[in-house]
Amino acid sequence: MNKIEQLQTYLREQSIDAAFITNPDNVFYVSSFKSNPHERLLGVMVFQEAAPFLICPQMEIPDAKNAGWAGEIVGHADTQNAMEILHQTALSRGTEIKSLAIEKSHMTVDRYDALISLFGAIQFVQLDDKVNAMRVVKDEAELEILREAAALADYAIEVGCKSIKEGITEIEVMTEIELALKKRGVTHMSFDTTVLSGSKAASPHGKTGDRKIQKGDLVLFDLGVVHKGYCSDITRTVAFGEPNEEQKAVYDVVMRAEQAAVDAVKPGVTAAALDQTARLVIENEGYGEFFTHRLGHGLGISVHEFPSLHGSNELKLEAGMVFTIEPGVYVPGKVGVRIEDDVAVTADGVEVLTKFPKTLQIL
Repeated sequence: MNKIEQLQTYLREQSIDAAFITNPDNVFYVSSFKSNPHERLLGVMVFQEAAPFLICPQMEIPDAKNAGWAGEIVGHADTQNAMEILHQTALSRGTEIKSLAIEKSHMTVDRYDALISLFGAIQFVQLDDKVNAMRVVKDEAELEILREAAALADYAIEVGCKSIKEGITEIEVMTEIELALKKRGVTHMSFDTTVLSGSKAASPHGKTGDRKIQKGDLVLFDLGVVHKGYCSDITRTVAFGEPNEEQKAVYDVVMRAEQAAVDAVKPGVTAAALDQTARLVIENEGYGEFFTHRLGHGLGISVHEFPSLHGSNELKLEAGMVFTIEPGVYVPGKVGVRIEDDVAVTADGVEVLTKFPKTLQIL
């Protein structure tokens, strides 16, 4: 059963007339059409029985066809009211729409109001949970793409390590990484490539800047690539020159915490238990207050997707789930270490997709 058929079955089971998918990542998931429409309308409307259609900017119709969408494609020009075109096309299906499933986390208030104005008395149903449930378990084709994306992330860390020398700036290292990836066909990163050195690594979401890397620094890389529509996300922290005792101690506890969580991955374990596994290692070494974020997040078409791996999430892991494991310790003004892997849950354990060594690399 393909993804559109799964949605149609869901609509029939829940007695919902139609679903309107607007999140570009979810549009890609159900249609294979990857687009960044900016402020323009992009979406797929699915009905219980009638044929679905894709609506997109007029200029992108050839791209949508080439992506493999075989159904009707409705275009809209910049001079037209895209929501009115959506409404008219939906009416042409001969189905009265009194209930509509939408992604409430993505729908804008402006479009929400337009739907009410055009369709009249309409009941909105949240579609987010259903799409999350569909996307959270990857099939073998998706897993193979994610393996390839992870291998490119490994290569990026290797390039970053080789580019480090005394006096080079974080931005210059970042540039070396992204240039090397572009030569391998990578057009987009999963997010802004992060290179943080010295005490800057103690900021979990620090920004790459013009700081010059010096001997004695720990250097934190956090990066990922978009490959065939899927993302990777890796963090490694390396030493430029011999690290001091505090740096070694922090690195050791983070590495042990990360590995403990990886080793605990298997079907039936909860996200909360996995977070707690890593957190206890760090807390037992006295660094608990410096681990200030969740253990990880789902990974796939989006670099951050369902589920969130935190201490209150009792969701049980299933084979085919892919997510990050990324504990960190951040002592303000002193030292920051994070180690992150992309992992897939297997029938009886775990497959680690990112392979770059986790033992402390001294450059």
